[in-house]
Amino acid sequence: MNTGDSFVVKGGNKLSGTLIPQGAKNEALQILCAVLLTKEEVIIKNIPDILDIRHLIDLISGLGVEVKKLDTHSYSFKAENVDLEFFGSIAFHNNARKIRGSVMLLAPILARFRKAVLPKPGGDKIGRRRLDTHFLGLQKLGAQFNYEEDKSAYQIRADQLRGAYILMDEISVTGTANVLMAAVLADGITTIYNAACEPYLQQLCKMLIRMGAKISGVGSNLLVIEGVSQLSGTTHTLLPDMIEIGSFMSLAAMTQSEIRIKDVRFDQLGIIPFIFERMGLKFEIQNDDIFIPEQNEYEIQSFMDGSIMTIYDSPWPGFTPDLMSVLLVMSIQAKGNVLIHQKMFESRLFFVDKLIDMGAQIILCDPHRAAVNGLNRKYPLRGIEMTSPDIRAGVALLIAALSAKGQSIIHSIHQIDRGYERIDERLKAIGADIIRK
Repeated sequence: MNTGDSFVVKGGNKLSGTLIPQGAKNEALQILCAVLLTKEEVIIKNIPDILDIRHLIDLISGLGVEVKKLDTHSYSFKAENVDLEFFGSIAFHNNARKIRGSVMLLAPILARFRKAVLPKPGGDKIGRRRLDTHFLGLQKLGAQFNYEEDKSAYQIRADQLRGAYILMDEISVTGTANVLMAAVLADGITTIYNAACEPYLQQLCKMLIRMGAKISGVGSNLLVIEGVSQLSGTTHTLLPDMIEIGSFMSLAAMTQSEIRIKDVRFDQLGIIPFIFERMGLKFEIQNDDIFIPEQNEYEIQSFMDGSIMTIYDSPWPGFTPDLMSVLLVMSIQAKGNVLIHQKMFESRLFFVDKLIDMGAQIILCDPHRAAVNGLNRKYPLRGIEMTSPDIRAGVALLIAALSAKGQSIIHSIHQIDRGYERIDERLKAIGADIIRK
């Protein structure tokens, strides 16, 4: 178990070695909730050992699911005897508020047991993240919601879930996952249009199909689900975490390091490698590894008409918002200029002031846009004391600190631990100077 909530980082070291990406956090949050859809055993492999996942496994265990740890990253789950009374307990509410992914417990419980309770979930403070999409989709299937203000919780009932045509009001990954998990046990046919189609959601679909669900349109924004009466057990292996892979690519660029990222499932990375190429990073695909040679300079491309490059996030197959923070940090020492446009969350760029204190040339235009003038290594960043505001900004600040001259101290690193497994130990192994205090 990790101890200490600060990193002391001495920057300026060139790193060298191999990094193996952890299992995908965002996939794990969906897949772990789906084990409640069946009373049979489900084995999940390649689960990352991180805070958010530990919280979710504790919640699932508290619900009466039989949980067995098979090894560091593999678990067996059997949801034969679920304790619905635990839903109303203070322990459940306190744990559920720690992690936003707890919202995806809602559909499996509702689908199997016709009633559920959901406290307002927590998670990152990165801007407003509505639950309307989840609720509207489940209401279309026949669920009734009642918000109890004194308990800050939603009471949900559904005497019978029935298939429906659902046009999602936003392309929400967790919203699509919730509606999908309810629809597989609903009576009749459900059509979800404007569905999210991230690889993690495709993984959930494939797992549910192996369990006996009838789903067509996997990988598209139009899912058609024919409800079944029950699902069986299965074994599922999580993809490597694309966000960690992108973070390691940014780290290699900023620290002028030669790094091999092992077994990345390149076929599942979508546009991510292309965006890093646009930022000037050179890399090779060797078997299923990404090999990044040491680079003294990397130059941001311009658009074909010569205008300044703009990188923006959008739903899959667009560029994931979870990599915008590390891409922004990478641009600090690039040659050239770039506009980073974080469209999907309005508070994710507020960590930029720490980077400016370190010597970065960045103009924060508004809560969504930052213009970066690349230093091209003419001036190193300088170490400072700072606090991690969320998971992704936390690892971006860590990358900046590892590239900086002198010592940095990063507080509230539990934010980083929520999404990155033993990141300090793994980076130390390739030459980073990090102490956890």
